Amino acid sequence: MKVALGFKAHSGWAASIVLAADQNSLQILDRRRVELAHDQWERQPYHAAEQLEPQAAQKLVERGVRSANKYATREVKAAIKRMESTGHKVVTCAVLTGAAMPDWSVDEILAVHFRMHKAEGVLFREALVEAAFACGLRVTPVPEKSLMEWAVKALKKSENDLMNEIVGLGKRFGPPWGKDQKEATLAAMIALSQMSDEL
Repeated sequence: MKVALGFKAHSGWAASIVLAADQNSLQILDRRRVELAHDQWERQPYHAAEQLEPQAAQKLVERGVRSANKYATREVKAAIKRMESTGHKVVTCAVLTGAAMPDWSVDEILAVHFRMHKAEGVLFREALVEAAFACGLRVTPVPEKSLMEWAVKALKKSENDLMNEIVGLGKRFGPPWGKDQKEATLAAMIALSQMSDEL
């Protein structure tokens, strides 16, 4: 079975889904919350740097980015290892993404509060994308706001059929099966379909 990872990131953590597909069916192999930060400040490094002098703020943000990348890589590697131990090979990864962020400096981000929230949202998504690439996976970034539109087009199914399929997968695997898990699964379905289209 072809296996995909699906991630929906938050500040300092992500919902993770492992989805397997054969010619006739889909199956959830794993579902968990993965931690992408250890200390509280690492969850919001821009907020943590807000009151610091510019040079110190820059250094703290850089530490936060390195930390996010380290934890994301650890979690992707761990997921691949878990699947390999059960005889499955992860071939692709989907990460739900937001709108691209302008090329602001750390100073420019810290100058406007909403930019800090945006930068922290982008930080953990990008860390997961980079980690998947570093682990040799094919990566599919899926825009979160147009997820269903992408899914309908990629999977050639109606929105209603897709929602029924997602609900069915959740019932078979068991709770919790909330919005995060459903969206990460739908993203993983898109990634798997793109792999199939290229074969």
